[in-house]
Amino acid sequence: MKLVLLGPPGAGKGTQAKGMAKELKLAHISTGDLLRANVAGGTALGLEAKEYMNKGLLVPDSLVTKMLEERFGMPDIKTGFILDGYPRTINQAKTLDKILSAKKMALDVVFDLDSSEPVIVQRLSGRLVCRKCGALFHKTNMPPKKNMVCDNCSGELYQRDDDKEETIRKRLAVYRQEVAALLDYYKKGNILFTVSADQEAGVVLKKIIEKAGQYR
Repeated sequence: MKLVLLGPPGAGKGTQAKGMAKELKLAHISTGDLLRANVAGGTALGLEAKEYMNKGLLVPDSLVTKMLEERFGMPDIKTGFILDGYPRTINQAKTLDKILSAKKMALDVVFDLDSSEPVIVQRLSGRLVCRKCGALFHKTNMPPKKNMVCDNCSGELYQRDDDKEETIRKRLAVYRQEVAALLDYYKKGNILFTVSADQEAGVVLKKIIEKAGQYR
């Protein structure tokens, strides 16, 4: 089973992807994690990507594509995967189709986590991050035991600049504009399945698992 997970910031893609990977026993491929792993591992692609990152530039699609091609060649992919964070554009979607076709694979379903703006703003504007270990908390949904102190390592918690309400709304507007054509692309391919991500995470996961079960 080959799945793609789409959704705006704050829709819960990371949480759902991990739950899906566990329930469906599929490899979870996050392009962000893949990039960080290549950089941390000092691979040839990672070193090339690091040069762009050190200059404050975006890593080119061509490099991410090469990382994905390598990842799709690993043994655990044979049973399927959940791709999280890619594609973000129609060009990336077409590139993904070509990569999979070359490996005699094709996507089964694309899940779109559709979440409303008020819910996204509430989730992200309350998010807190530990400076020391990177653990996530939320001011109301999952507050730390001690104010602004990490439960795990006692590190300082802080709010990221891009989690402030005005910035969130701008990010969301950009996402909606960019993703419209991508959703249409997958809709035309009859593989798009939209799930309301405003609901509790467990409810959302159950709906995804039920739909995914049709492709086993």
